[in-house]
Amino acid sequence: MTKKTRTILFLICFLLFLLITPTVVFYSQGYRFDFENKKITQTGGIFLKVSPKQVEIYLNGKLKEETDFFFGSALIEELSPKKYEVKIKKEGYHFWQKNLEIKEKQVTEAKNIVLIPENPNFNILGKGIDDFYFSPNEKKIILKEIEEKGWALKLYDIERKVKSHLIGEEDISKTEVDLLNLNFSADAKKIFLEVGTEEQLKHFTLEIDKIPVVLTESEKPWPPLKTSPPSNIITYQIVGEDIYYLDNSGHLFKSDFSFEPKIKITEVPFPVQQETEYQLKVFSDFVFLKENQILYQFNPSSKSFEKVFEPVKGLIISPDFKKIVYFNDYEIWILFLKEVFDQPQKKAGEQLFLTRFSEKIGQIFWYTSHYLIFNVGNKIKVAEIDDRDGINIYDIAEFKNPKIFWTSIQPQRLYVLSNENLYFSEPLLK
Repeated sequence: MTKKTRTILFLICFLLFLLITPTVVFYSQGYRFDFENKKITQTGGIFLKVSPKQVEIYLNGKLKEETDFFFGSALIEELSPKKYEVKIKKEGYHFWQKNLEIKEKQVTEAKNIVLIPENPNFNILGKGIDDFYFSPNEKKIILKEIEEKGWALKLYDIERKVKSHLIGEEDISKTEVDLLNLNFSADAKKIFLEVGTEEQLKHFTLEIDKIPVVLTESEKPWPPLKTSPPSNIITYQIVGEDIYYLDNSGHLFKSDFSFEPKIKITEVPFPVQQETEYQLKVFSDFVFLKENQILYQFNPSSKSFEKVFEPVKGLIISPDFKKIVYFNDYEIWILFLKEVFDQPQKKAGEQLFLTRFSEKIGQIFWYTSHYLIFNVGNKIKVAEIDDRDGINIYDIAEFKNPKIFWTSIQPQRLYVLSNENLYFSEPLLK
């Protein structure tokens, strides 16, 4: 090879080096040429965390990756900035789908994805059931069964799978008795009954932890109070060793079981109306007041109650205590109590309209801190609260006129009362 040839080859290699090196460097730093928009951009990525684990991830219809076995997560990098149709699949589960935007030099996150089982199995726990009541620790169920002599209360121990007889209707009165209300004590050792007999209203305490059980009549059950609250108390809620109450002056107080006003919380009185139903809901540092179907929240800055929404049928705080769901017959809303830094980010006090139905909404529970489970008419549904793109809502079961209860402790099951049969599902969260 001549010197001239070597020189030419060297120059060619040098020029190729000058051309290729910046390209390699730019490529390693995430730069790509966007042929659609005819410009150079930097790539982004997407991070997904899914339960259950080992699911398939599709981007724009193409299988891209599977989540790992240990954490159920996946990071997909070097994606051109644009919107992608993200679909997550696993056999036996409804798929999750959402259009998510990937931005330059950013990672789009969806860390709270839960796949919902398709056609979960249900077993019958009992027949001839008129109603059921869960204990606060969700380890016991009081079953109101229909028998020849009237109704009877049975205790079902979930852990031991044992059912035992408590009392029958005839133990309260020889005449017809209507069971109007049943509540557990905080320690689940007693239940408090409100019944109607011959146009009389009576109250009983049933000690279910004793053998045999002990039934005693009381003036009125105010658990764990020994006496009725003072007549000027409009509504109250017990929180641990404290009592929050609203009196007829319209002020909110914090006290102990004596109802002596220890701490006056409000400065501006709430305009209390006569013959109006009031209900306090206290969640840690957040206080809500429900006046008929109008929801108010206590504002620590103004030290007064401010209107949130109407009409409201009920409200429930999430397991992470960062948000509440409130709902009426046809709509579901989310109120964020604390700032959410995960995507999608939310500010404290932000309200989110989730969905609306043409049929009446029955009961709602938090499935997780990011999903709801509820019934609309005869259908039982699960919905996410991630409002990016569309809301994923799934039908998981259908029962006639269901009453439902979702357990928050493992194994998490759905209980459904329909046509005097009480059903329970297989564990739905795995």
